[in-house]
Amino acid sequence: MGDFMLPRIFMESSPFINSAEMDRGNMYEGKNMALFEEEMDSNPMVSSLLNKLANYTNLTQGVVEHEADEDSKRKEVPRMGTFIGVYLPCLQNILGVILFLRLTWIVGTAGVLESFIIVFMCCACTMLTAISMSAIATNGVVPAGGSYYMISRSLGPEFGGAVGLCFYLGTTFAGAMYILGTIEILLTYISPSAAIFKAEEVGEETEAMLNNMRVYGTCIIILMAVVVFVGVKYVNKLALVFLACVILSIIAIYAGVIKTAFDPPDFPICLLGNRTLSKRNFDVCAKFTESNNETKTTSLWRLFCDSSLLNATCDDYFTLNNVTEIQGIPGIMSGVLTDNLWSTYSEKGSIVEKKHQPSVAGSEETKLGGLPYVFTDIMTYFTMLVGIYFPSVTGRYNYFFVSEDVYLQLTKDYLLCVNVYRRHVILVACVSKFGEAVNGNLVVGTLAWPSPWVIVIGSFFSTCGAGLQSLTGAPRLLQAIARDGIVPFIQVFGHGKANGEPTWALLLTAGICEIGILIASLDSVAPILSMFFLMCYMFVNLACAVQTLLRTPNWRPRFKFYHWTLSFLGMSLCLALMFICSWYYALIAMLIAGCIYKYIEYRGAEKEWGDGIRGLSLNAARYALLRVEDGPPHTKNWRPQLLVLLNLDSEQLVKHPRLLSFTSQLKAGKGLTIVGSVLQGIYLDKCSETQKAEENVKALMGVEKTKGFCQIVVSPNFRDGISYLIQSAGLGGMKHNTVLMAWPQSWKQTENRFSWKNFVDTVRETTAAQQALLVAKNIDLFPTNQERFTEGNIDVWWIVHDGGMLMLLPFLLRQHKVWRKCKMRIFTVAQMDDNSIQMKKDLQMFLYHLRLNAEVEVVEMLENDISAFTYEKTLMMEQRSQMLKQMQLSKNEREREAQLIHDRNTASHSSPAVKASVAAALPEKVQMTWTKEKFVAEKHKTKDSNVNQSNVRRMHTAVKLNGVVLNKSQHAQLVLLNMPGPPKNRKGDENYMEFLEVLTEGLDRVLLVRGSGREVITIYS
Repeated sequence: MGDFMLPRIFMESSPFINSAEMDRGNMYEGKNMALFEEEMDSNPMVSSLLNKLANYTNLTQGVVEHEADEDSKRKEVPRMGTFIGVYLPCLQNILGVILFLRLTWIVGTAGVLESFIIVFMCCACTMLTAISMSAIATNGVVPAGGSYYMISRSLGPEFGGAVGLCFYLGTTFAGAMYILGTIEILLTYISPSAAIFKAEEVGEETEAMLNNMRVYGTCIIILMAVVVFVGVKYVNKLALVFLACVILSIIAIYAGVIKTAFDPPDFPICLLGNRTLSKRNFDVCAKFTESNNETKTTSLWRLFCDSSLLNATCDDYFTLNNVTEIQGIPGIMSGVLTDNLWSTYSEKGSIVEKKHQPSVAGSEETKLGGLPYVFTDIMTYFTMLVGIYFPSVTGRYNYFFVSEDVYLQLTKDYLLCVNVYRRHVILVACVSKFGEAVNGNLVVGTLAWPSPWVIVIGSFFSTCGAGLQSLTGAPRLLQAIARDGIVPFIQVFGHGKANGEPTWALLLTAGICEIGILIASLDSVAPILSMFFLMCYMFVNLACAVQTLLRTPNWRPRFKFYHWTLSFLGMSLCLALMFICSWYYALIAMLIAGCIYKYIEYRGAEKEWGDGIRGLSLNAARYALLRVEDGPPHTKNWRPQLLVLLNLDSEQLVKHPRLLSFTSQLKAGKGLTIVGSVLQGIYLDKCSETQKAEENVKALMGVEKTKGFCQIVVSPNFRDGISYLIQSAGLGGMKHNTVLMAWPQSWKQTENRFSWKNFVDTVRETTAAQQALLVAKNIDLFPTNQERFTEGNIDVWWIVHDGGMLMLLPFLLRQHKVWRKCKMRIFTVAQMDDNSIQMKKDLQMFLYHLRLNAEVEVVEMLENDISAFTYEKTLMMEQRSQMLKQMQLSKNEREREAQLIHDRNTASHSSPAVKASVAAALPEKVQMTWTKEKFVAEKHKTKDSNVNQSNVRRMHTAVKLNGVVLNKSQHAQLVLLNMPGPPKNRKGDENYMEFLEVLTEGLDRVLLVRGSGREVITIYS
């Protein structure tokens, strides 16, 4: 040991480190990582990077272009939690205006069976969309923007911007719908006397109501906008109060239903024949009454007759039919469910009639105007009811982006939606929209216990809360679109207050919402927002289907219960519902989205988000190639586009067929494969051999099922041919980014065409070309495509971070049947001053964000003295290096050496005088032949001199790492290792090969991985 001790600082010029870098080299002495020290600036140690990666606070090279890097520079926007930000808005939307104001009318008009079909269609649509959205939302981190973010990052900025703005308009019109519902409850059921506009003549009631809604709606929207502007925390506080009212209302309805099942309330409805009468203008449901043996006419008589006398002239239908009174709530046990099974659609202005009630037809010339009948104010049909009902199941997506585990939330919301509406379809049925037949009372409120006012107040606060939530969410959605910069004319709406609140977006939202208020009809606004929501859901399903069919390596959702067929079914159902609701509204919505799409395509800022459309364009023809040539693919679209370098024998047959087997196993990530090889010589002389070699390679590619292209290059120099392939293989965007080659097993032999010098130069050229490099050692031991590993591990030794390729390759390999049952294990190395427990937690968190399942282990490499074995290895390496240098002599030098040997042999058989003369003629400097005696003498000579300290440290790293890897991964099916870069000083190339040999010694199957320096895997969606 003492003979091999070196001084602390060795100032000799070294192949790896010069004297100017000695101080920097000392920093890594004893750190066990000297083999990687020259690359620490660009490829940091994993131990120092893990914490930042796990918390994605530091975006490494290749991810800088991601939009989240720009978002990190902005000030933190106040965020709402899962309960307040997701669950409460969803409940308020589901249990909102449609439930309280329209569901009873929908069931009474469509009947129980068709109402079930409506609920099933709408909930099936949102459930399928929920599955697709769950897959997209769990495929990485989803920042603010919700559905817009998912669509734009999956289908591109054009689709994302078009559908995002439509979704924004839908959310804004939803706010208008909720506000109109609030005013309807206020003026119809709480305080009818508060109406500003009164109907002076019969038939003007509808117009007066619409004008009242416009005035009150404008006031309420201003008030709500002020509340939202003051701060979202006040909206959150109010949301709790509103939700409590909603829950109490639901409980009151169920309690009332249970009570009425056994004790139906006295709830009379007045009928004339089979026609329903409005009881607003009379109190007694009879033509006349008997009092003190005197017959007196009632108020109802005077409405149908020209006087109160018994002989007055009356309406013909009034004369021929009797006035009867029936119970409006007969109870569940009365058989009313059977009577309401079928639909009763009607034209606008027709009288609401009760089926199976005796009636005598009157004169057709009788004028119905002014008579106290209950008229329909809108033509009813199945598709129109679908459009009115659908917004009640859309609320769960408006605030999607504030929850991380969204798929659990979706399941809860969906079950809540189906159960609540299914029960209400059974419990309620009434064909009177505004409760005209029950003294203008809220129909669902009559079921409530202990008082109808519980429902009236609950529904009022529910619609208020939903309106506030829409005015809170819509501006943030517009702000997210504006900040992406894809639509130039809305970029001003990306600004806001100092804390990030979207002030300008709120003003625009309030203005658009005012348009819905001016429409004033709840039944007219509901189909509009249905179109926008359905379009958004259609593209969410399309995005999931495209990502699933493309099978990009980045598509790794944690939510596993999805399939492209479900997404396609959901997309088809959304499209069908759009035209079912209103074909002309559907065409208008598509026209708006198409105009926005073309505008973004023509004038919008170009964004590269790694979307599915970009992935499809990689497989397209000339137009797609031109698009891809605009820049390198996004991190999410990155996949290994392989240039496979094959060695051919003298018969132009492939030396290592297993290299193509391994290539096809990697192609679960699809992408490009170029199989290349080099023939040495002149092309004109090698045409036939080139054709034969190409045929042999293509035949082997067919056997190994390797889909790709073959390219044979003829070059005077083997080394230059490899360089030509690396530089020029591929076309446009279809260019390789990764080089796969076999380790030169016979690199120590001079007759090997692919010598160590060519290998090291190839490593340098891939680095210069910013391409990744995969070197398979012991390639002949790799499995064929027919083999199957039933157990075992794929071990990843993550020493330095150079783009994350080490993480991606095992994922791609495990997609193939050969490696599918192998488990992935990741090892990283901790130094003395590292916290190995924290490193393990950070690595587990980072893998969780990457959606990769792997065992994690942190291996501690203790600092210790350099062993005698390491010095011996280094000494032998340097001696072998000297021998290799001498074996690379030129032809003239070899001839000169042969002449010297001949002269020496001649002298041995001559007289002493001749020997002396020959010895005098020989040069003094070199004994060129490497003999056993020279080796022993040189060995003892080197012992007395200083061994290169830089080489000793690198050998120490290689020996220690090899020992650790052997201890943990000797029986692994495959070991992936970071491949250190070659020395900057080319005098140490042969030592570099020795270091790699020592590093991988004793391992059966090794894949040395050298990244290109850009990120190839990301945590983002």
